[in-house]
Amino acid sequence: MRFSFLGKLATGAILSGMTAFPAVALPDPSDPYVYMEEIEGARARAFARAENDRSLPLLQNDARYSKLYADALAIATAKDRIPVVGFAGDGSLRNYWQDAEHVRGIWRATDLDSYRNGKPTWRTILDLDALSKTEGKNWVWKGSTCLAPDDAICLISLSDGGKDAVEVREFDARTGQFVKDGFFLPQGKHRMTWVDADTLAVATEWTKGEVTTSGYPFIIKLLKRGQALSAATEVFRGKADDGGYGVSPVAFRDADGKLQALIAARPLDTFNAEYHLLDNAGARKLGVPLRSSPQGLIDGQLLLTLEQDWEGHGKTGDLLALDLAALKTAPQSPKSTLVLRPTQSQAIEQIATTRNRLVVALYDNVKGGVLSFQHGAKAWTSTKLSLAQDASIGIVSASDRDDRLLLSIASFLTPTAQVLADATTGTSETLRTLPARFDASRHVVEQHWATSKDGTKIPYFVVRPKDLKADGTAPTLLYAYGGFQVSQTPGYAASVGKLWLERGGVYVIANIRGGGEFGPRWHEAGLKLNRMRVYDDFFAVTEDLIARKITSPKKLGIMGGSNGGLLMGVALTLRPELYKAVVIQVPLFDMIGYTHIGAGASWVGEYGDPANPEERKVIDTYSPYQLLAKGKPYPKVFLETSTKDDRVHPAHARKAAARLKELGYDYLYYENIDGGHAAAANLNETAKRQALEYTYLSQQLMD
Repeated sequence: MRFSFLGKLATGAILSGMTAFPAVALPDPSDPYVYMEEIEGARARAFARAENDRSLPLLQNDARYSKLYADALAIATAKDRIPVVGFAGDGSLRNYWQDAEHVRGIWRATDLDSYRNGKPTWRTILDLDALSKTEGKNWVWKGSTCLAPDDAICLISLSDGGKDAVEVREFDARTGQFVKDGFFLPQGKHRMTWVDADTLAVATEWTKGEVTTSGYPFIIKLLKRGQALSAATEVFRGKADDGGYGVSPVAFRDADGKLQALIAARPLDTFNAEYHLLDNAGARKLGVPLRSSPQGLIDGQLLLTLEQDWEGHGKTGDLLALDLAALKTAPQSPKSTLVLRPTQSQAIEQIATTRNRLVVALYDNVKGGVLSFQHGAKAWTSTKLSLAQDASIGIVSASDRDDRLLLSIASFLTPTAQVLADATTGTSETLRTLPARFDASRHVVEQHWATSKDGTKIPYFVVRPKDLKADGTAPTLLYAYGGFQVSQTPGYAASVGKLWLERGGVYVIANIRGGGEFGPRWHEAGLKLNRMRVYDDFFAVTEDLIARKITSPKKLGIMGGSNGGLLMGVALTLRPELYKAVVIQVPLFDMIGYTHIGAGASWVGEYGDPANPEERKVIDTYSPYQLLAKGKPYPKVFLETSTKDDRVHPAHARKAAARLKELGYDYLYYENIDGGHAAAANLNETAKRQALEYTYLSQQLMD
């Protein structure tokens, strides 16, 4: 299962960007709420507890809360959910599963024949609830990294309460036991891959403080079995002032699991990176653009997507193939072949490889499709798989043993289908279909286009009752993200459907710039000095909804998290008259101080550096924390964060709440003690958060 980076070394909802990396920023001594930046500080924690004690009863004592929570929990823990299974090298299908009995989850395996018959026999590999109980920890599963070709020995990443920082332990998937005296990395923000059964390539904080300004590793070493961390051999070193998420060792293997190339990815930020081939000749820099991303290996061809034009090779958005043997001989002089050039309405969303095929999820006007490519002597040829139309199609897993794929196909009103397809023959069969979670028979989906301030057409989806009266009275929830080339594609809205649509609400998703719906150019259009385009797009969609009389400001609520939480803060402070409800999830908010809070320094390429006068001038026009003021028509907002969020950091939401309180505004605030950047460490907490949100939206928009 050889997958792409899924973008630029992405590790979560908020990614990163570039210019010259900022100097170490310090807290503003004039900020009365700077103490909120101490993530576990007693005063900040006391503020959060007091706010929880004040806000939660206002929502949980609402007569609607208990049913909303019960419905959300039933959906989250339903045993008839589709297991997200993936091909393992030993021929099994593996899945991480959570339900009411397994709140933290179990890692388990079955075989395809058993899974096909609808009543699979599961073998538990690891029970995280049992492990947490035994060790007295609140472990959150953060994935496994297994050694090809059989995927028998694995590195398990465990997070305490949902933080990005993890503890890594070696695990034997055959015996279901941690390997005695096996590889172990203490809690940290690690990047690691297998070189062979007795060697890891690891980027970590080798000595205290040996991290970048944003807290990520910049040194890669080879660690041998049984070797102390202090004895590992350095093979690559970036710089402490590098941006992004730190260096990463990336192993490129053929379909038989043999290592063909070990590459060090060195982000200057997340959008600009150098790539260095690590071999007996040392570390040799590859002559590829800074804004490009290696995506996989097949038939001796290293796959590369371009986020910038590359003279003599390709254009922004292209998928290229580089001859790996030639690259090893002359790393600075790559030989490339064009595989795919998307049109202006298209974007490459995912890339994967099977044993013999390159597979691409290609979206056209935010609607999915899958292409299967074969490498020929003279060129790449492709066929399009015959799959559902007007839906999102995701590549969940690709087999190295053959050319089978596991796909997830969904649309807003059609329950998700799990499809087994063959990338060579083009055949497919539906393995599972999710039972309907809400009555969708009364609804319809439409795609509209709004015109932004600069004339750009911005698409958005509306899910509404068929008999909706265009009189502006429909309670409407508008969601958007608008950053880091993350696309918002149609998906089965199980919780939204049950908690909102079924109760008479309208749901809208806006595909604003900053995202990846139309490839790198859509993202780049909203970077740094052009950041206001993102917000102009959002306001254009808002005004188009109102002009169509789908809703009105008194009935319109908005929701967004992380970078989308910043979007909510901008909407609150710049256009408060347009909205009656604003759900601000795990947000960025203090954009003047963000580079010294959490991992904020790594996002300068997205937003710009407040220490740069030209970029500061733009940030000043939208930074919500600084723009909050008295006498504004702010609606009652709902702020959410997590104490364990070591990525964005809870200080942003805490400071926003404190400033709103100081200014005399009404607001609600909820800080989950666990949960990390997802704001929920288990399914019960997820259901609680959703019930709180939809209770608030009901109070604001339906009462």
